[in-house]
Amino acid sequence: YRDDDDINDVASMAGVNLNEESARIMATNSDLVGAQIQSCKDEPFLAAVPLHKRILETAKKLGITDVPAEVVTFISHATQNRLRTVIEKVTVITQHRMESYKDDEWYEQATDVRSQLKFFEQLERLEKQRKDEQEREILLKAAKSRSRQEDPEQARLKQKAKEVSR
Repeated sequence: YRDDDDINDVASMAGVNLNEESARIMATNSDLVGAQIQSCKDEPFLAAVPLHKRILETAKKLGITDVPAEVVTFISHATQNRLRTVIEKVTVITQHRMESYKDDEWYEQATDVRSQLKFFEQLERLEKQRKDEQEREILLKAAKSRSRQEDPEQARLKQKAKEVSR
Protein backbone atom coordinates (compact mmCIF):
# COMPACT_ATOMS: atom_id res chain seq x y z
CA TYR A 1 0.00 0.00 0.00
CA ARG A 2 1.30 3.37 -0.96
CA ASP A 3 -0.17 5.36 2.01
CA ASP A 4 1.34 3.07 4.65
CA ASP A 5 4.72 3.31 2.99
CA ASP A 6 4.51 7.11 3.11
CA ILE A 7 3.73 7.04 6.82
CA ASN A 8 6.54 4.61 7.54
CA ASP A 9 8.93 6.72 5.52
CA VAL A 10 8.03 9.83 7.51
CA ALA A 11 8.30 7.95 10.82
CA SER A 12 11.62 6.42 9.84
CA MET A 13 12.92 9.84 8.79
CA ALA A 14 12.10 11.07 12.29
CA GLY A 15 13.87 8.05 13.76
CA VAL A 16 10.71 6.40 15.10
CA ASN A 17 10.00 2.71 14.78
CA LEU A 18 6.22 2.28 14.82
CA ASN A 19 6.36 -1.39 15.79
CA GLU A 20 8.53 -0.65 18.84
CA GLU A 21 6.34 2.28 19.87
CA SER A 22 3.10 0.29 19.68
CA ALA A 23 4.69 -2.60 21.64
CA ARG A 24 5.91 -0.15 24.29
CA ILE A 25 2.44 1.45 24.60
CA MET A 26 0.76 -1.93 24.92
CA ALA A 27 3.25 -3.08 27.57
CA THR A 28 3.02 0.00 29.82
CA ASN A 29 -0.72 0.70 29.58
CA SER A 30 -2.06 -2.81 29.09
CA ASP A 31 -4.37 -2.49 32.11
CA LEU A 32 -5.89 0.74 30.74
CA VAL A 33 -6.62 -0.53 27.24
CA GLY A 34 -10.38 -0.93 26.88
CA ALA A 35 -11.07 0.58 30.31
CA GLN A 36 -13.31 3.57 30.72
CA ILE A 37 -11.60 6.50 32.40
CA GLN A 38 -13.49 9.32 34.11
CA SER A 39 -11.94 12.57 35.17
CA CYS A 40 -14.04 12.92 38.34
CA LYS A 41 -16.16 10.82 40.65
CA ASP A 42 -19.61 10.01 39.29
CA GLU A 43 -21.84 11.82 41.78
CA PRO A 44 -25.56 12.24 41.12
CA PHE A 45 -26.83 15.78 40.75
CA LEU A 46 -30.17 15.13 42.47
CA ALA A 47 -30.74 13.34 45.76
CA ALA A 48 -30.89 9.64 44.89
CA VAL A 49 -33.41 8.37 47.47
CA PRO A 50 -36.27 10.86 46.83
CA LEU A 51 -35.66 10.66 43.08
CA HIS A 52 -35.79 6.85 43.18
CA LYS A 53 -39.09 6.98 45.12
CA ARG A 54 -40.55 9.39 42.60
CA ILE A 55 -39.44 7.25 39.67
CA LEU A 56 -40.92 4.14 41.32
CA GLU A 57 -44.25 5.91 41.82
CA THR A 58 -44.38 6.89 38.16
CA ALA A 59 -43.20 3.45 37.04
CA LYS A 60 -45.89 1.67 39.09
CA LYS A 61 -48.56 3.67 37.28
CA LEU A 62 -47.17 2.31 34.02
CA GLY A 63 -46.91 -1.27 35.32
CA ILE A 64 -43.15 -1.38 35.96
CA THR A 65 -42.21 -2.87 39.30
CA ASP A 66 -38.41 -2.57 39.43
CA VAL A 67 -36.22 0.40 38.53
CA PRO A 68 -32.42 -0.09 38.67
CA ALA A 69 -30.13 2.44 40.34
CA GLU A 70 -28.53 3.22 36.98
CA VAL A 71 -31.82 4.77 35.86
CA VAL A 72 -31.74 7.15 38.83
CA THR A 73 -28.16 8.12 38.01
CA PHE A 74 -29.01 8.57 34.35
CA ILE A 75 -32.02 10.79 35.09
CA SER A 76 -29.97 12.79 37.57
CA HIS A 77 -27.25 13.41 34.99
CA ALA A 78 -29.82 14.21 32.31
CA THR A 79 -31.43 16.76 34.64
CA GLN A 80 -28.06 18.30 35.37
CA ASN A 81 -27.23 18.51 31.67
CA ARG A 82 -30.61 20.05 30.82
CA LEU A 83 -30.32 22.58 33.62
CA ARG A 84 -26.81 23.48 32.46
CA THR A 85 -27.97 24.10 28.88
CA VAL A 86 -30.95 26.17 30.06
CA ILE A 87 -28.72 28.31 32.28
CA GLU A 88 -26.23 28.77 29.42
CA LYS A 89 -29.03 29.92 27.12
CA VAL A 90 -30.40 32.29 29.75
CA THR A 91 -26.89 33.69 30.24
CA VAL A 92 -26.59 34.34 26.50
CA ILE A 93 -30.01 36.00 26.48
CA THR A 94 -29.09 38.30 29.37
CA GLN A 95 -25.85 39.24 27.65
CA HIS A 96 -27.78 40.10 24.47
CA ARG A 97 -30.22 42.22 26.46
CA MET A 98 -27.37 44.13 28.05
CA GLU A 99 -25.88 45.03 24.67
CA SER A 100 -26.75 48.48 23.40
CA TYR A 101 -27.19 49.03 19.70
CA LYS A 102 -27.80 52.79 19.90
CA ASP A 103 -24.22 53.66 18.99
CA ASP A 104 -23.84 50.99 16.33
CA GLU A 105 -23.92 52.49 12.86
CA TRP A 106 -25.31 49.31 11.33
CA TYR A 107 -28.53 49.51 13.32
CA GLU A 108 -31.26 52.05 12.67
CA GLN A 109 -33.98 52.76 15.19
CA ALA A 110 -37.35 51.98 13.67
CA THR A 111 -39.66 52.99 16.51
CA ASP A 112 -39.26 54.84 19.78
CA VAL A 113 -41.84 53.52 22.21
CA ARG A 114 -40.95 55.97 24.98
CA SER A 115 -41.60 59.02 22.84
CA GLN A 116 -44.85 57.45 21.61
CA LEU A 117 -45.99 56.90 25.21
CA LYS A 118 -45.07 60.48 26.13
CA PHE A 119 -47.06 61.72 23.15
CA PHE A 120 -50.16 59.73 24.19
CA GLU A 121 -49.85 60.94 27.79
CA GLN A 122 -49.67 64.52 26.55
CA LEU A 123 -52.78 63.96 24.40
CA GLU A 124 -54.64 62.59 27.42
CA ARG A 125 -53.67 65.62 29.52
CA LEU A 126 -54.84 68.02 26.80
CA GLU A 127 -58.14 66.15 26.47
CA LYS A 128 -58.67 66.29 30.23
CA GLN A 129 -57.91 70.03 30.29
CA ARG A 130 -60.39 70.62 27.47
CA LYS A 131 -63.12 68.67 29.29
CA ASP A 132 -62.42 70.57 32.52
CA GLU A 133 -62.69 73.89 30.66
CA GLN A 134 -66.01 72.86 29.09
CA GLU A 135 -67.37 71.82 32.46
CA ARG A 136 -66.25 75.11 34.00
CA GLU A 137 -67.96 77.09 31.21
CA ILE A 138 -71.20 75.16 31.68
CA LEU A 139 -71.08 75.79 35.42
CA LEU A 140 -70.40 79.50 34.96
CA LYS A 141 -73.28 79.85 32.48
CA ALA A 142 -75.55 78.05 34.90
CA ALA A 143 -74.48 80.34 37.75
CA LYS A 144 -75.06 83.49 35.69
CA SER A 145 -78.44 82.45 34.38
CA ARG A 146 -81.43 83.67 36.35
CA SER A 147 -84.46 81.55 36.26
CA ARG A 148 -87.80 82.50 37.73
CA GLN A 149 -88.56 79.12 39.20
CA GLU A 150 -86.12 77.51 41.57
CA ASP A 151 -84.89 74.27 40.05
CA PRO A 152 -82.92 72.00 42.44
CA GLU A 153 -80.57 71.07 39.58
CA GLN A 154 -79.98 74.76 38.87
CA ALA A 155 -79.23 75.39 42.55
CA ARG A 156 -76.74 72.54 42.63
CA LEU A 157 -74.97 73.87 39.51
CA LYS A 158 -74.77 77.37 41.03
CA GLN A 159 -73.25 75.97 44.21
CA LYS A 160 -70.68 73.97 42.20
CA ALA A 161 -69.85 77.04 40.11
CA LYS A 162 -69.14 79.04 43.26
CA GLU A 163 -66.80 76.31 44.47
CA VAL A 164 -64.99 76.19 41.10
CA SER A 165 -64.58 79.95 40.97
CA ARG A 166 -63.04 79.93 44.46
